[in-house]
Amino acid sequence: MVLVLIGIIVSIFIINVVPAFMPPTWMLLSFIGYNFHLSNYHLAILAILAAVAATSGRIVLALFSKKVIRNKILGENTRQNIDVLKQNLEKGKFFASSFFALYALSPLPSGQLFLAYGLTDLKLIIAVIPFFIGRIISYLFWAYTASEVSERIAMTSLKSGAFFSIYFILVQIVFLYLVYLFTKIDWRVFFSEHKIVFIKK
Repeated sequence: MVLVLIGIIVSIFIINVVPAFMPPTWMLLSFIGYNFHLSNYHLAILAILAAVAATSGRIVLALFSKKVIRNKILGENTRQNIDVLKQNLEKGKFFASSFFALYALSPLPSGQLFLAYGLTDLKLIIAVIPFFIGRIISYLFWAYTASEVSERIAMTSLKSGAFFSIYFILVQIVFLYLVYLFTKIDWRVFFSEHKIVFIKK
């Protein structure tokens, strides 16, 4: 059982390091909760460990985005543009943290969010702590309700290959494209004139 748990946690970590096209952790927890018939206590432990693994994976993803994409791939003009967003987010840390906490409660993919966050070079603590708390709450929800909903969500989804359905792929592509647009928005104009303008080549 211990080896199985370790395997699950490692898998969750890897899933959350990859920015897109990976099965959502909440669905995996729902699947596990249904098939292994765990007690409420063990479900709670699983949810907390899953939140630790998922958050750790997202930290690695954000650091990769910062160290590789921002520092080695993006041009100087793009970095300076994103720094305008960084300066404004630093003034509203509570808003940024609240956004991550609320986002973590949703089933929306978060890989692209951390990919974009890493580009800002903001301190990870602003996003990590609220994200971790939000993930604990959401994973507890999915773990505790797995016995009632997993047959409809997890089992059907896994058997039908819903992870790689057209809808799933389109959602991932759209979110990746949003990260691209994130780097092209003129943030100086956005904060000074409150309108979205894209940087011209």
